[in-house]
Amino acid sequence: MSDAYPHLKDIISKVIDKMHGEADSKAFRTLRSYPGNERQPAFDEQVSAIYGIEHPGSTGVIYVMDRAMRTGYTCDDPAWANFGQGAPEVGHIDGCMEKPTHIELPVGSREYAPADGTKQLRIAVANLYNDLYRKGQSSQYTYENICIVPGGRAGLTRVAAAIGDVNVGYFLPEYTAYEQMLSVFKKFVPIPTTLEEDKNYHIHPDTIRKEIVGRGLGVIVASNPRNPTGQVLEEETLETLLNVCREKHTTLVLDEFYSAYIYSHDQSKNGRTVSATRFVKDVNKDSLIVIDGLTKNFRLPGWRVCWIVGPKPVIESMESCGSFLEGGANHPLQLAAIPLLDPTVYRNETKHLQRHFRAKRDYVLKRLREMGFEIRVPPEATFYVWLDLCKLPEPINIGLHFFEECLLEKVIVVPGIFFDINPSHRRELFESSCHHFVRLSFGPPLDQLKKGLDNIEKVLAKFKSKK
Repeated sequence: MSDAYPHLKDIISKVIDKMHGEADSKAFRTLRSYPGNERQPAFDEQVSAIYGIEHPGSTGVIYVMDRAMRTGYTCDDPAWANFGQGAPEVGHIDGCMEKPTHIELPVGSREYAPADGTKQLRIAVANLYNDLYRKGQSSQYTYENICIVPGGRAGLTRVAAAIGDVNVGYFLPEYTAYEQMLSVFKKFVPIPTTLEEDKNYHIHPDTIRKEIVGRGLGVIVASNPRNPTGQVLEEETLETLLNVCREKHTTLVLDEFYSAYIYSHDQSKNGRTVSATRFVKDVNKDSLIVIDGLTKNFRLPGWRVCWIVGPKPVIESMESCGSFLEGGANHPLQLAAIPLLDPTVYRNETKHLQRHFRAKRDYVLKRLREMGFEIRVPPEATFYVWLDLCKLPEPINIGLHFFEECLLEKVIVVPGIFFDINPSHRRELFESSCHHFVRLSFGPPLDQLKKGLDNIEKVLAKFKSKK
């Protein structure tokens, strides 16, 4: 090979040297120093601090927030801009309802709630989905199709605990918490499919069909709208996807936590939401499982009240899993959540939420473009920008380096490698296709966004002056 291509050996050598140099940088060494992120040691070096206990590693966002706190971040320090944690602003938004500041604590709420949630809240969730997505359809959700869980991660974990001995498909990039969910339970085999930037990170039904047939997928897990790319499957595409899974007898698990953060429509249609439940034919036979909750769409992340929607047999399984995993959601807050799920209240909330977050998205994209960033795939949903750093000078064209430099200017972002979901660390971290990206959240209030973007400009100015 070297005789035919005399320069190829030198080129490969230089690329490898560059990769090794970057991988041994301070930012990468810091990441490797955290428990669960070490390089795979030799057999005789595998010694645990506590015999028989392994550290699973932290999710990317937890690592990011820990690094930020070690650099001086506190949530009440106005000098910081947190673009990292995936949470919407929780304060006043014009037109949105004011969230409760006090709740009633009836004597009965002192008892454990059922592992599948209080019946009243399950009824309210079922009614909301029927009103939003199932009008005129003969098959309607009931409380028996709903399981209440203590947060989105608990919903994902319950589903994962019930998945049998099958191949499970997922897509890259994807929400960071999927990595642990796909690693801890050992019965199934997780199989990734990488989505392409030049196709707008779109999950095409033909790709799904090919993956199901070629890889023998029994379950597919995905977020829609997509975290971190801000893309969304809608209407005909979503219906076709569900039809493919029905045809191929594959269960589709969709995380729909950003179903109200949609900007692909004209502003006159604000209030429109997206859910695959619209295209279910029989709520007790179609293999669709949806996870959502108060966290994002209701802007109540601290309540940890979420739900699973699915066929009755699935919900019965979710109840059993909850009984040995975490026991169920907070009882008083389940009761407090019921009035929030009134369909009229929710539609109004969504209308004003979309107006507010669309304006923040447009402001952030404008500022980033003015700084010289090329936004090739702008978000049509969620409150995230999947930010490509390739055009920046070294070393801040790498997500981990950009993240560490931003911390020095009191800005938090999430390195893209954490969205390259890598169950059980089977692949080398450095080879990630997400290496040159960060996720930037426009969830915080506008004044924090302005401050953080000003500070990102300082990072860019520092390295442009060194170029």
